[in-house]
Amino acid sequence: MPQPTALCVYCGSSSGSHPEYVEQARAFGTEMARRGIALVYGGGKVGLMGTVADAVLAAGGQAIGVIPRQLVDLEVAHPGLTELVVVETMHQRKTRMYELSDAFAALPGGFGTMDEMFEMLTWAQLGLHRYPCAFLDVRGYYTQLRAMMDHMVAERFVRPEQREDVWFGQDMGALFDWMASYQGRYLPKWVDDRSIDA
Repeated sequence: MPQPTALCVYCGSSSGSHPEYVEQARAFGTEMARRGIALVYGGGKVGLMGTVADAVLAAGGQAIGVIPRQLVDLEVAHPGLTELVVVETMHQRKTRMYELSDAFAALPGGFGTMDEMFEMLTWAQLGLHRYPCAFLDVRGYYTQLRAMMDHMVAERFVRPEQREDVWFGQDMGALFDWMASYQGRYLPKWVDDRSIDA
């Protein structure tokens, strides 16, 4: 596929415990704008979410937020975005973010980040999309998750080819270059005789 036009970024509503998380989030947003890639994200002004959005906007890029009305009412919505889409539920939020995007990346984050990114990995596994999915491994944050995915392959719950379609690394330039050269493919889930009760 060509370079993504709209990258959905999942990351924490917290800034984490190390300054490098914020530094890398800021650099990531700046690089997105430099490459002409619009940001699609959860619409917040706090944590790494807000840092990425601020960096995109400061560098002249576009930032599109999608946020449930409940969180707008709690005053965490970013006030200066290119566009803010307000929805009623978290399910609508995730669907709309998917519809607006043609690539997905996770920076460090918590349960919400994992939930959203793994939904996109699952949809890719089911053939619902063929967009690239990547984890930016700041400070080794995703090292153990990467090992867990390799364990899933070893235990025959994930096909090797499906695992290979997920990018992990610390070099954001390499991440963007990989996305620009990504060739999406669909492989059926790994079902064999041992997976089916007789």
